[in-house]
Amino acid sequence: MTATDERALGGTIRGGPRPLEGLLVVGLEQAVAAPIATRHLADMGARVVKVENPRGGDFARHYDGALNGMAAHFVWVNRGKESLTLNLTDPRGAEALERLLGRADVLIQNLAPGAAARRGLAAEQVVARHPRMVAVDISGYGEGGPLSHKRAYDLLVQSEGGSCSVTGEPGRPAKAGIPIIDLATGMYALSSILAALYARRETGRGSAISLSLFDVVTEWMGYSLNFTMGTGVEQQPAGVGSPAVAPYGAYPTADGQTVVLGTTNDREWQRLARTVLDRPDLADDPAFAGNADRVRERARLDEVIIAWSKSVTLVEAQEILDNAELGNARLNGVQDVLDHPHLRERDRWQEVSTPTGTVQALLPPPIAAEWTPPMGAVPALGEHTDALLAELGYPAEEIAALRRDRVV
Repeated sequence: MTATDERALGGTIRGGPRPLEGLLVVGLEQAVAAPIATRHLADMGARVVKVENPRGGDFARHYDGALNGMAAHFVWVNRGKESLTLNLTDPRGAEALERLLGRADVLIQNLAPGAAARRGLAAEQVVARHPRMVAVDISGYGEGGPLSHKRAYDLLVQSEGGSCSVTGEPGRPAKAGIPIIDLATGMYALSSILAALYARRETGRGSAISLSLFDVVTEWMGYSLNFTMGTGVEQQPAGVGSPAVAPYGAYPTADGQTVVLGTTNDREWQRLARTVLDRPDLADDPAFAGNADRVRERARLDEVIIAWSKSVTLVEAQEILDNAELGNARLNGVQDVLDHPHLRERDRWQEVSTPTGTVQALLPPPIAAEWTPPMGAVPALGEHTDALLAELGYPAEEIAALRRDRVV
């Protein structure tokens, strides 16, 4: 029996009560931004119903077949949900969704620009009909601007919002390797939903919330925007490093590995220069006295650090840096992370069911002694449609008719 089955039957769920137990969340969602928010709500105990088009569903289902024939993105952000297929262009499909919304606490949608509003499913429209609802619209560029009509994906918004220009190497801008703005927007959606639910306890009223990926990326560009606003200088990207701090970067070791080290204040710089590099002359040199000085002299400092790092192995480098109480890490690849002992020894990997078999998935980051995440299954397209329609009051013959007419 799944956690969803137990919840529907009023049974006890493994791990004890969870913070959002009893909440019903509806996701008109695709790709990453909205699905990561609803997955975290599911991790906290909410019941999440993912509404999908019967003709293929969430397009992220079909990105690849990397994980037991399922798409890696989809498996990552959609566990613990129920899949309900509805053709919302058919009035019967729209009516079924409205019945579901009448029972729901939260709606989150990230459909194409204008699609939700045309169907009466924009946040303000939904809250007007269901005043206790917390409804969230996620868009690329928000309303009222010259770009509001445009589709927006993580790469496009990172480019438009400037983050690609501060990533990579000088003259070689790059997108962050992970879909960082999709994820950031999903986390803002999550925190906004939790805040609105908390407020509803006192007011009895829900909230209509809007978020745009562009507003998120420009918010997260805060340091770069402030620096250029104050100096007129656009900093160059620093690869595995930061234009804001030095020494702070990746350095090759004698055994072909890469050690990453960072100093974030003058005391750490003094320890690095005197204890690790054995260069008291640098520690005493006023040209390196403050962080801004060291940033200007980054090239000179990196030459000295590389000379040291190439004289030791990775293990030796990390032991020396640890003894000096200086931050350091190994530059790992993806397989290194899959095999990482720090994940294994802390039991961070758990089994999750999918329509094509069991896979390994990481536990969500929050750790609480009082409750454990359910780590529910990844749903097949439309897997829960019949059960959900029956729960909404549809008799078996009507469900059969909806299926025959491809409404579900």
